[in-house]
Amino acid sequence: MPKAVGLLLNTLEKALARVQSADSFRLQQRVSKFTSTLSELSRDTLVTSERMRAFEQLQAELRKSESKCELRAQLIPETQSYPPQLPVSAKAGEIAELIRSNQVVVVAGDTGSGKTTQLPKICLEAGLGRRGMIGHTQPRRLAALSVATRIAEELGESAGRGVGSQVRFDDRTGPNTFLKLMTDGILLAEIQADRFLSKYEVIIIDEAHERSLNIDFLLGFLRDLIRKRTDLKLIITSATIDVEKFSSHFGNAPVVSVEGRTFPVEVRYKPLADPGEGARSEDAQTEAISTAVREILQHDRSNNQSSGDILVFLPSEREIRDTAT
Repeated sequence: MPKAVGLLLNTLEKALARVQSADSFRLQQRVSKFTSTLSELSRDTLVTSERMRAFEQLQAELRKSESKCELRAQLIPETQSYPPQLPVSAKAGEIAELIRSNQVVVVAGDTGSGKTTQLPKICLEAGLGRRGMIGHTQPRRLAALSVATRIAEELGESAGRGVGSQVRFDDRTGPNTFLKLMTDGILLAEIQADRFLSKYEVIIIDEAHERSLNIDFLLGFLRDLIRKRTDLKLIITSATIDVEKFSSHFGNAPVVSVEGRTFPVEVRYKPLADPGEGARSEDAQTEAISTAVREILQHDRSNNQSSGDILVFLPSEREIRDTAT
């Protein structure tokens, strides 16, 4: 092969390594076709204007895709910080190295370990999220929205730019989004239009131990997909149960365990008062919550202390919103 041909092909191969995941397959096909054409050329026909125009056009497309990666990279902080009180922070370096050196990683951690909010940041530290998005699934839409808001705050971002979210009828992502929180149902829907999930460089399946129908379908689909897309990273997070099953499902993928956090809990029972004839149950529930909050504040004042924040657990998003307003 003439030296000039080798230089042209080397230029294209280097550029391919820097393009978006979404463009990688298409541009790889273009480069392969151009390569086979050049390989058949003699030294005399190498520098024809037609061939050079084709090379320049292909190079421009590669550069356009590369520039989109650079725009996305500009939104990512150069260094990541991790809350020291979260157990996962102590293993951030170890997890980042496992992600770099393995296609699939299983992270086992109990409640309070910080894996949900910190794993995307660890992926960024590992150099991911530039060529394609980090897709992070949650079983519930409220969790997807709240986690996106939390991570955006930690990164100094406004939700909807670098850190976005998508749930049914609500898409808060942009062209430069590098981290996308979504329900597992949204990712399933995307498979119908793009079976290679080419927009993503990393997929994080959170709370895999819940084993819903959506999660099980995704785990089966992704096991086949990673054989075709060797550039795709996959992270499975789970509670400490069934971790070995997830590892075995993905060819004995490495498992890293992170401790959870527990806190002392004092339980006080207070029977609900009779709501009275004609009173709505919603009103009785709201009044019971208000009464409990007043008693907590009164207890704090009597003991010259502060309990900090108050969490109220309700069965549905609608009840949460109604009570909050």
